[in-house]
Amino acid sequence: MGIENAADFKTFLIQFIKFGMVGLLNTVVALAFYYLFILINPALYQVGNAVGWIVGVLNSVFWNRKLVFKDSTEKPLKILGKSYVAYGGSLLLTIILLHIQVEWIGISTVVAPLICLVFTIPINFLVNKYWAFKKGGKKV
Repeated sequence: MGIENAADFKTFLIQFIKFGMVGLLNTVVALAFYYLFILINPALYQVGNAVGWIVGVLNSVFWNRKLVFKDSTEKPLKILGKSYVAYGGSLLLTIILLHIQVEWIGISTVVAPLICLVFTIPINFLVNKYWAFKKGGKKV
């Protein structure tokens, strides 16, 4: 299950890079909704964050299943459910970090979600790799 040799590390690293590329696309999708809501009314930043998250997770599951964790043995709906649970933890962390950054520190609602990514990307990768997308027989 873990990294036991150089080949395992290489596989892990390739998956992390692919996950990052999917994550970049996912971030663009989620932030498009987020920024749309703050364009309408800056006070709606948490609503935009939630809507962006819902759409972003759907996007992420689709591309991660096709490109990153294609050796998963889990059924698509089970992956979707597990992914929403996994990303739910990140959503809670993001809500808290956004609140602290915007309300307490005074960081712009435009910049704050980008700072959150530093914390959520590594967490999401590990939870998705080792839980949501159960490993199958073939290597990536």
